[in-house]
Amino acid sequence: MDMLILSSVAVSIMAASTPLLFAAMGELVAEKSGVLNLGVEGMMLAGAVLAFIVGLETGSGILAIAAGAAMGALMAGLFAVLTLGLLANQVATGLALTLFGIGLSALLGQSYVGTPIPPLPKLSVCGLSDIPLLGPVVFGQDALVYLSFAMTAGVAYFLYRTRAGLVLRSVGENPHAAHSIGFPVIAIRLVAVLFGGAMAGIGGAYMSLSYTPMWAEGMIAGRGWIALALVVFATWRPARILLGAYLFGGLTIAQLHMQGSGQIEIPAQFLNMVPYLATIVVLVLISRDATRIRLNAPASIGKVFHPDG
Repeated sequence: MDMLILSSVAVSIMAASTPLLFAAMGELVAEKSGVLNLGVEGMMLAGAVLAFIVGLETGSGILAIAAGAAMGALMAGLFAVLTLGLLANQVATGLALTLFGIGLSALLGQSYVGTPIPPLPKLSVCGLSDIPLLGPVVFGQDALVYLSFAMTAGVAYFLYRTRAGLVLRSVGENPHAAHSIGFPVIAIRLVAVLFGGAMAGIGGAYMSLSYTPMWAEGMIAGRGWIALALVVFATWRPARILLGAYLFGGLTIAQLHMQGSGQIEIPAQFLNMVPYLATIVVLVLISRDATRIRLNAPASIGKVFHPDG
């Protein structure tokens, strides 16, 4: 029985961490190119609602996930037009994008609130998922959980082992120098922003298709902001984002188990604050080391670039 409980908790932690991992990894790539997109929450919500609608109407998980990614990329494209094309302030535009995503998702999902949907199927690898403890954790997850690990490894390899990753990082450090030697800074940043939006959309799709297979307004519940914080928490390193996502996921599941046990006489509202409070505390502790942040943060993050400027 203890092994079953441990296995169930581990599976729950992985499920709670997966949407954060997708969103934070996408934001990492965007920030490495020098673009700060604070609209992650809005993109996740938009991706979640469209993925749910497509999944419900077509019955296809693949189409639903693709729709979530496309919706996130479309939202990110709007952000890119305003910030990269019209040179709008990135912080203000990102906040506006979040508000737009909240309103758009509520409008699109109005008639679907509370409607259940079959969750994404779990993969079973040659009966290995029946192995006690490790089976359900390692071999019994749905496809998006495995994709999140592959995406983490892929982003790390791309950023630090490929020429294209070096170019993207150089654009984030000094776009004027990159432009002077012939690199298309705006195009590179556009691709990075679109990728970040698609990853946020997939993170939102996971919420409505697997983690909580239904649609509810505001179901992302601040995870977009946590994803933004994770990038700073991880000092812009993919492996640390993975650890940070699972730390937050573990805290989320821990507070749910504390509520369910009934042995702790603490109001549920205070327990719900635990993961977010822990994130704030960690960020405060990290921010004390300003030198490390300056060394790891892209030098041109959030700064407007114009080829003629």
